[in-house]
Amino acid sequence: MSTLEVVGGRVLRPDATVERADVRADRETGEIVAVGDATGADGGIGSDETGSGEADTLDASGCLVIPGLVNAHTHVAMTLLRGYADDEPLDRWLREDVWPVEAELVPADVRAGAELGILEMIRSGTTAFSDMYFHAPEIAGAVEDAGVRARLGHTAITVGKDEEAAHADVEASIEFAREYDGTAGGRVQTSVQPHSLTTVSETHLASLAAGAREHGLPLHYHANETVDEVEPIVEEYGKRPLEYADERGLLEESAFLAHGVHLDEREIDLLAERGTAVIHCPASNMKLASGAAGIQRLLDAGVEVGIGTDGAASNNDLSMFDELRDAAMLGKLAAADASAVPAATAVEMATAGGARAMGLGSGRIEPGANADLAVVDFDTPHLTPVHDPVSHLAYAVSGSDVRHTVCDGEVLMRDREVLTLDAERVCEEAGERAAALVERAERAK
Repeated sequence: MSTLEVVGGRVLRPDATVERADVRADRETGEIVAVGDATGADGGIGSDETGSGEADTLDASGCLVIPGLVNAHTHVAMTLLRGYADDEPLDRWLREDVWPVEAELVPADVRAGAELGILEMIRSGTTAFSDMYFHAPEIAGAVEDAGVRARLGHTAITVGKDEEAAHADVEASIEFAREYDGTAGGRVQTSVQPHSLTTVSETHLASLAAGAREHGLPLHYHANETVDEVEPIVEEYGKRPLEYADERGLLEESAFLAHGVHLDEREIDLLAERGTAVIHCPASNMKLASGAAGIQRLLDAGVEVGIGTDGAASNNDLSMFDELRDAAMLGKLAAADASAVPAATAVEMATAGGARAMGLGSGRIEPGANADLAVVDFDTPHLTPVHDPVSHLAYAVSGSDVRHTVCDGEVLMRDREVLTLDAERVCEEAGERAAALVERAERAK
């Protein structure tokens, strides 16, 4: 067995306790096979006789080994639009700035933006992400080459298109999801993606839901992000958006929706009853003034909650440590309760919560789980003293504190050097393509 051994550090266990332990992963299966004391006590690393064979070792001295972070909602190629259009409300931002530029995207742009975003995520300890975008095969290629894990889809938008174009977009979403699910050695999984309840027509929403069910794939879409996404549905159909979605088959146990900022009690109950997860994007919600989601209310109702960065155009970074800190802080503000969304809960949402929402076997360090890990260096002034390492993960750690990143048992970053992407090339190409993209969009106005 070819193994990876992460040694000399402390480990964050699934119950949020921290203990001195080493981690062994089988690089062939991509799974964790043992967690424990290197001496072999308590069934640990040293007691596992299957460890004789080719082994790689990561030094975790002075570090905390945590599950790789899970970015459960993003638009990774939008790194090309980082800082392009700021300080505007969502609807105007999309229609006047983002959509006109996206109309000029070519596949190579999306590949370059995806590589840049994945590079940023690897460097900050994220090993899995869920993406909604266009030219999705380019994103799948970037995921395969970089070694990360992702649930991808082609995002369908039908409003404003003629019937032929709308139908083609729906079919493209279903076909991509069917064709690419399980590729990259299983690291790429897929979802069927209506963009939102207001940008996809009623008939096409039902078609996308039917396609997802036919192929056994999850649905992922935006819902209840702003008041402007709620009111049109209430006015036209006389019901709340998630009641409308439920009647069209969009609230499934495997489904997960992004944002969920403006939910009433009936909608929260529906999410809990159907088993549909919500992905919280606090930084984007704050920047676009969409509102403060009632995350503690969702958690209290038994709704699964993950965390996502949204795109870099509305965040403006893809650091999940920044995001989970925002989730904890904004959760307290929304609830007017300093005990709401405590540190351990925020960390759980950014790891196991997001993994469960996405249907991944990641987010926890225990035998049988995906060997997706981040090794966080605690030997720094801003993480001293360490009264509570979980508190530091939620409130003090930054992405630059990540020393090593592992996905599927393979080392993606060792001692802060990314091994699977040429960082200089990626940054240079993304910068050039972003400039050319904006220039084309300006000429097209």
